[in-house]
Amino acid sequence: MQQKDSWLLPEGIEEILPEEAKYLENLRSRLLQLFNCWGYELVIPPMIDFIDSLLTGSGHDLDLQTFKLTDQISGKTLGFRADMTPQVARMDAHQLKQVHPTRLCYVGTVLHTRGDPLEKTRSPMQIGAELYGHAGIESDVEVINLMLETLAYSGVLNVHLDLGHVGIFRGLSKQAGLDRAVESNLFDVLQRKAKHELVELMAELSLNDDVKTMLLRLPELNGGIEVIEKAHNALVNADTDVHQALTEIEKIADKLAHRYPNLPISFDLAELRGYHYHTGAVFAAFVPEIGREIARGGRYDNIGAVFGRARPATGFSADLKVLALLGKRTAQELITKRIFAPFLANDEIEETIRDLRAKGHTVIRQLPGQTGGAKEMGCNAVLVEHDHGWAIKKTLED
Repeated sequence: MQQKDSWLLPEGIEEILPEEAKYLENLRSRLLQLFNCWGYELVIPPMIDFIDSLLTGSGHDLDLQTFKLTDQISGKTLGFRADMTPQVARMDAHQLKQVHPTRLCYVGTVLHTRGDPLEKTRSPMQIGAELYGHAGIESDVEVINLMLETLAYSGVLNVHLDLGHVGIFRGLSKQAGLDRAVESNLFDVLQRKAKHELVELMAELSLNDDVKTMLLRLPELNGGIEVIEKAHNALVNADTDVHQALTEIEKIADKLAHRYPNLPISFDLAELRGYHYHTGAVFAAFVPEIGREIARGGRYDNIGAVFGRARPATGFSADLKVLALLGKRTAQELITKRIFAPFLANDEIEETIRDLRAKGHTVIRQLPGQTGGAKEMGCNAVLVEHDHGWAIKKTLED
């Protein structure tokens, strides 16, 4: 006899039907080919692993997200992977043991005990890339470039990049001489943007007035590129490593602005995503449709130390299912469109045209002095200047 409601799935666990599965698999293949073109080699970590390996350097949050069970053979605690990055770091440190920079990529399902408040899923399909063995900002820039290209190949539009650096908070905490408990409390207050609690906490602590002032100013240091100069002034009495961290993300932003002149970049120096895990620059990509990051990453030097070999490292990851959902919406909006683009010697429009063509869309470029426009060229959409760059006007009558 069939059990009642036997078709139901656990909350946050999804099954993927043929049409969506085909789209997802095609996207997976395209992105792995993209990674391969950048020199990132595919690895496949195990779904289940010893808990110590899974939680290396990750902190309390990942511990709470990891399903645990007892191995009937060894008697040790095992876990279903909630994040593949520690496993890939083990491969670099313990198995590959290369002295030169190593580029690795991965894709596969991870399992979380609790779903994301917005997306609800507990089984994301994590895709990502990691670069080991180089400590300079050039490797951070490469990884961010690859993340942005991954979003473009997925068909994700209107991307906004957020930059930060955990070294700023670490440097101020060290300068203040905070113990681990107080630092953890301060971290929690900053993440909740609880300004009133921050004021109360600073009043309770016996700290140098300069350090107190700098910590109180930290939540205010968010916005555009002007935030960097504002931060140098607000944190003028901070130790050298704090100003070095500011200089690092400023240089990263400059290189990205040159490569992607129409990419909105913002800074939030009190945003400490992955604080227990990352050691340097951190970054995240956002789009207007979703109220959280759709891709994220940062520098996490020396994670391999527990596996016997510490190496500089930086990388990013995203949920392939989220990228597929966003990209499919874009594809449906642009289907059958031939886009007419005006002739302009402009870096922003060149970048937009490149992205559209990379996604498989037809873009007809106007030639100087030509006869006929979009209609005569058989185009049913046009590229028009927008407040934040260039946008597609769906029909000529819109």
